[in-house]
Formats: sequence, structure tokens, C-alpha cells
Amino acid sequence: MKTVQVTYTTKAEYTEQNQANIKNVMTDLQKLNHPGIDYRACLSADNKTFIHTAFFLSDDDQKILNELASFKTFQEQLKAGGLESPPKQELLTLVGSSREIVSA
Repeated sequence: MKTVQVTYTTKAEYTEQNQANIKNVMTDLQKLNHPGIDYRACLSADNKTFIHTAFFLSDDDQKILNELASFKTFQEQLKAGGLESPPKQELLTLVGSSREIVSA
């Protein structure tokens, strides 16, 4: 399993658009219903810092996310002018979970 967390801060005026773009990605992922991807995005109390956590069974599962048109749009628009601070990516090791995250 591969776990990736990305944290970044948007410009205040871009927060709403970023949320809409994330919702588009989530809609596509829900329709896809791929068992090797569990993707979550949260917004901090400052209303502009986003934390994305993705769980993948394999690198191929991560490619599926990266190749989604809605995910590419989300990334392109964010990079084009929505960032206040750049994304910080961390690879994490899952220690435990209260339920199954992704399934084979």
C-alpha cells in the first residue's frame, strides 16, 4: 500500500473554486469506484489550507487518479494562480485503521 499526503494553502479568493474542483474529482472517483484508491481531502479551520490523503494499493492505482481529466484540471488551475504556499508532499506508512481503506 502507498499512502500520500499533500498539504498546501490557497489564496483566500481561490478557496471556493478549489473546493469545487476537488468535488469534481471526488465525483469522478465515486463513479469509477476503483477498489485500489481511497482519496480524501479536508479543509483546515483557516479556510484555505487543504490536506489531501490518498491510499493506493499500487503505483498503477495512483496513475489512475493522476490521469483523470478532473484531477488534471484541479492541478492545472491550482498551479495557475490559486496557491499561497506550495504543496508539500509526504509519503506515509499506515500503522492502523478502524476499517479497511482499500481492497484488493
